[in-house]
Amino acid sequence: MTVRQQWLVVAGIIAVLGAGLFVAVRTLGDELFPVTIGSRAPDFRAVTVDGAPRTKTLADYKGQVVLLNIWATYCAPCKVEMPSIEKLHRSLGARGLHVVAISIDVAGKAAEVRDFARGMDLTFEILYAPGGELQQAYQTTGVPESFVIGKDGVILKKVVGADDWNSPANVALLTQLLGAP
Repeated sequence: MTVRQQWLVVAGIIAVLGAGLFVAVRTLGDELFPVTIGSRAPDFRAVTVDGAPRTKTLADYKGQVVLLNIWATYCAPCKVEMPSIEKLHRSLGARGLHVVAISIDVAGKAAEVRDFARGMDLTFEILYAPGGELQQAYQTTGVPESFVIGKDGVILKKVVGADDWNSPANVALLTQLLGAP
């Protein structure tokens, strides 16, 4: 076998390995790169429901502590959880906590999402992201799911299901993060 033939064999092997890696990442991406504590928060695109729709992304909250809540109007546990999120927002919002609640209701429900927020007197930011991209990016299994994202964009806490966001542990964690540089 000549040197040229050996290099062609090596190039062929590298091409096959590269194609295999590409297919593995595309099909097993969630398993290979899970969204969990310690990972960078994935970007998202969602629209505001108050006034004229504006698109917001994770970059809009860069350098801030964010409580990202993924929810839906049809979700009973979400309705139970919302008052504790509102109370947390009222107590820590002025200190820099940015609460972002993104509804995943199906397309065409922006008015229902807005009415839901008004009916519950929610004053934190409500966004709307129909279509499933948000759930795929954050690898959610249902609603509600919440993520505490640090100033550096890293997920520091993940909660599957409703939580009491005014519990001493949650308030202590967020207070500490707000005080961190």
